[in-house]
Amino acid sequence: MSRGPRAAGANRDWGTDESGTPVMHVDMDAFFAACELARRPQLRGLPVIVGGRERGVVLAATYEARAFGVRSAMSMATARRLCPQAVVVPPDHALYHEVSRSVMGMLGEITALVEQISVDEAFLDVSGARRRLGSPTEIGARLRERVRAEHGITCSVGIARNKFVAKLASTHAKPDGMLLVPADATVPFLRALPVGALWGVGEKTEEALARWGITTVAQLADTDVPTLQAAVGAVHGAHLHDLAWGRDPRPVVPEHTERSIGAETTFEHDLWDAAVVERRLLELADRVAGRLRRQSVVARTVALKVRTSDFRTLTRSRTVSTPTDVAQELYAVARELFAAVDRRGLAVRLVGVRAENLAPRSGLPAQPTLDEALDPRQDARREAELALDAVRERFGRTSIGLGAPAGQAERGAPADLTQATAIPSTTVRGIAGIS
Repeated sequence: MSRGPRAAGANRDWGTDESGTPVMHVDMDAFFAACELARRPQLRGLPVIVGGRERGVVLAATYEARAFGVRSAMSMATARRLCPQAVVVPPDHALYHEVSRSVMGMLGEITALVEQISVDEAFLDVSGARRRLGSPTEIGARLRERVRAEHGITCSVGIARNKFVAKLASTHAKPDGMLLVPADATVPFLRALPVGALWGVGEKTEEALARWGITTVAQLADTDVPTLQAAVGAVHGAHLHDLAWGRDPRPVVPEHTERSIGAETTFEHDLWDAAVVERRLLELADRVAGRLRRQSVVARTVALKVRTSDFRTLTRSRTVSTPTDVAQELYAVARELFAAVDRRGLAVRLVGVRAENLAPRSGLPAQPTLDEALDPRQDARREAELALDAVRERFGRTSIGLGAPAGQAERGAPADLTQATAIPSTTVRGIAGIS
């Protein structure tokens, strides 16, 4: 998900020496949009935007849409003005996480030293895989071919001596390319870049440096550290000087653990109907719980995010007595939090559910808590949702969903898995082992 500025001449051939380049950065190209094109090949070649049709922000855009100035995180209204002919596709986060999990599994087959930094990108240290799999460029070529063959999407690969330069290399390899920056070419490669390409140089830092006449990495590298510290601060100035000379000692750190897992949605129209909002809360809780189970973690805290029609954002959270990865339990808490929010009579623009204070599920005590003993439905709920996972794995992520409690009559009542699904209830019950 590289967004930094690029230099026209930086993607040239910098040499073939791979001896000092153990770090690889793999970045999916326009990932969400690419996943949609893979299942909708008739849209290839068209400007496609992933996001809400009228509200919210752009989550991803094809390169055809980007040619009109459309960018990720841009408001959908602005994107539609820039590219009115664009095809807008609603996001399918379950699909994206499924493809991401598969690709990250491919990376794990190359080396155990994989550091996933987002749903669509990761660092690898392939120094230990060279004898078994070949040079970094050979490894990168086979990986790109496999991702394309199995998922119909492309990825770009940067190879360099450290993480910072490898990420810049993948940015300049886009789309669907691979760029090797040999160790002895690191500084020449960096000197060809605008200063905004460096990590930590945002709009304000770029403006501050420009006031000192620094607009390129070459100029920054040639500036003494005290001057840089005067321009952007002591710590930041020294750090940027290191980056300008290609110094980045950080290792690839595997098993990155998410601190929280969340999902949110912006409604196409502001909503006053609490029942409609609650149905969306159930969908979001289902999405979050699925990710918790895939990562074998449980949440001790459930957080709710509500944005009203006046763009005021409210957050509420509650720590539960028993850590959970069950959608119905996340939903029950989120629904109670929502009912307690003072919206001052305003409609709801956005709502989100987040699982926080995560812990490995394997660390849970075997002995049930008092709450679990008093409510035997808890085990049944989780077993049913595991069955739901199995159905989705077999028939697709959109084949079945949690149904809301009948009439929403009982606050916090468990959802009925056999309601509003595309799979017969007997199939669900059979997989879940429910008679």
